[in-house]
Amino acid sequence: MRDPAIWGGIECTINRIGDSYYDQLEIGGHYRRQGDLKMISSLGIKKIRYPILWEKHQPTEDTIPDFTWVSAQLEQLASLNIIPIVGLVHHGSGPVFTNLEDPLFPARLAKYAAMVASRFPKIRYYTPVNEPLTTARFSGLYGHWYPHHQSERKFFHLLVNQLKATVLCMQAIRLITPDAKLVQTEDLGYTHGSDPLGYQAEYENKRRLLTNDLLCGMVNPTHYFWKILLDNGIPEHELNFFLDSPCSPDIVGVNYYVTSERYLDHINCGHPEESFGSNGKHSYYDIAAVRKGYSIGLSALLMMTWERYRIPIAITECHINCTPDEQLRWIKEQWKATCKASRHGANIVGFTIWSLLGAYDWDSLLTSRRGSYEYGVFRIEQDRLIKTELYDHVRKLAISGDMPEVKDEEKGWWHQVSMKV
Repeated sequence: MRDPAIWGGIECTINRIGDSYYDQLEIGGHYRRQGDLKMISSLGIKKIRYPILWEKHQPTEDTIPDFTWVSAQLEQLASLNIIPIVGLVHHGSGPVFTNLEDPLFPARLAKYAAMVASRFPKIRYYTPVNEPLTTARFSGLYGHWYPHHQSERKFFHLLVNQLKATVLCMQAIRLITPDAKLVQTEDLGYTHGSDPLGYQAEYENKRRLLTNDLLCGMVNPTHYFWKILLDNGIPEHELNFFLDSPCSPDIVGVNYYVTSERYLDHINCGHPEESFGSNGKHSYYDIAAVRKGYSIGLSALLMMTWERYRIPIAITECHINCTPDEQLRWIKEQWKATCKASRHGANIVGFTIWSLLGAYDWDSLLTSRRGSYEYGVFRIEQDRLIKTELYDHVRKLAISGDMPEVKDEEKGWWHQVSMKV
């Protein structure tokens, strides 16, 4: 079996905090800077996750989207033989005239999707809503992003609304481009827990599957979450919508970070105060599992995903904010894990080097605007792209499928940190 192809992606979030919108590509200068795509193409990648975001192109309901800039970008990608995987909403709540809890959000986004498809009928790969479950957690469960709710009931409503939007978007797009493909991204999170919290970890491990379970028409009256969703106010006709109109992804996109695996700890072992929370029965600390030395790893999680859905998989984000040598170790380790799962029978078609241009303020989950910058394969310096130490390694991986070996004794910090806490 062939190893997965190397894809690329740029951090393009437009999220909303209160009445303020934060556009990653605006602050990073991508909209005004010439030459970014040519630099990216020099890596040798053949697919890129690229945004035509709703908030950017239709800020008010009466705005006729101006696709002039993105049209030029897509033409350049075509000339560089790079296929775009187009995103429409990336951790956003939509433009100011709607939001994630608006009953009309799905239909409004689908209308915008039809505009995009009509203007660009050759686009074949779409991610209408990036990481809907993660966005619902941050917007409805934790209150970080608009509309700033903190209840499981709201979480479920925001999730269902985004997934209904995804289905309607693909229906609208396929009226124009019948062979359009859905690349549905989601964090590949997995939760571990101390013994008293095993039940909560099990619950969250089932909950993490809801994005693709709903899209695949798997949430029926025998599903674990059917009654839970009804009890949280999701009307039965909304659940039947997914049974009547299944929209299975053509590619299951999974995102894996050093923080994707979580550990729920009922004991305070010096954990950060902001990690403290409660489910109403127990109070506990929700921390990165590597801090406790727990990880089942990417390869095992990929096999679990393959066995559940039997749909082609792509790692749609792989990135770590760290020193260049640690970034290399992380990518090398996850690449090996991906190839291992592929060789064990999982159909894995892509491995995406994420955040090619870097990202801003993710250390605060975009809740602060400190201009905290983490770089990727490139770094932005005086409004120019500069190749980082990672560039040659990623280019070699994209072209030859290989990266320099990392010595066994040179383990990434995520293998050592549990000894320090």
